[in-house]
Amino acid sequence: MKKYTNTGNKDTRSGFGAGLTELGKTNENVVALCADLIGSLKMDDFKKNHPERFFQVGIAEANMIGMAAGMTIGGKIPYTGTFANFSTGRVYDQIRQSVAYSGKNVKICASHAGLTLGEDGATHQILEDIGLMKMLPGMTVINTCDYNQTKAATIAIAEHDGPVYLRFGRPSVPNFTPENGEFKIGMAVMLNEGMDVTIIATGHLVWEALVAAEKLEEKGISAEVINIHTIKPLDEEAILKSVAKTGCVVTAEEHNILGGLGESVARTLTLNNPAPQEFVAVNDSFGESGTPDELMQKYKLNSAAIIEAAEKVIKRK
Repeated sequence: MKKYTNTGNKDTRSGFGAGLTELGKTNENVVALCADLIGSLKMDDFKKNHPERFFQVGIAEANMIGMAAGMTIGGKIPYTGTFANFSTGRVYDQIRQSVAYSGKNVKICASHAGLTLGEDGATHQILEDIGLMKMLPGMTVINTCDYNQTKAATIAIAEHDGPVYLRFGRPSVPNFTPENGEFKIGMAVMLNEGMDVTIIATGHLVWEALVAAEKLEEKGISAEVINIHTIKPLDEEAILKSVAKTGCVVTAEEHNILGGLGESVARTLTLNNPAPQEFVAVNDSFGESGTPDELMQKYKLNSAAIIEAAEKVIKRK
């Protein structure tokens, strides 16, 4: 299988900050709004270099979404920044009415998503956000896997006309995708070709899927690994082509098993080419306080869980 190199662990939120900084230099219509979390969202450089285009709204997330929606009317491209919990659950009504229903060109950028928020615990570890956002008509949903891809996605969504939910995280994770690589919304990335099982992963689980594929190869199992960075619109063609070859699939995500990537893949297969599927996801529960590594192990969101799921689903073919 193709080997991928971790060029050094980096946090995906810093990828967002780097992308936003670059956009500040190249696109004068980009504006940024933050709900009192400038450091956490890595928006410092944008604020420093473009103070006239930066708006600190304080702990008033609903107001931030309303302000952003209004700014689009004048041709601005607003990027909102706060934790994923506050970017979605707290302001869902404002997003639904002022952004999605109205088709406003707002980029909702959410850090500290999933369990890897860590020690802050279940009240901050939102595991429902992908489901909430993908159900909104017209909303594009992106969940990036590393620093480089997050930076590329942040830049790319400025050219997309319409609301976007961009999800990334807090901890440092392996950085393995190409530097300055092209990011195409809605286009899956084939990371490794295989014959026995398809592993479809998103976000922090993409690296774990690659680790799992290497270990499966040692067992004589050929795993195809696909990075689904865009959950909506979903690259159904890539999924169906792969599963037609392998005959079974494992989906892996740092999200509730209900409403996430796995369910979108299951729907695609059901409507087109039913095949056995196993899910690596949080099994309908809230999280708890702990280090990211401890939580990913306890809730079975790691390479070991992907290997177990792959071996199980192959037996169901």
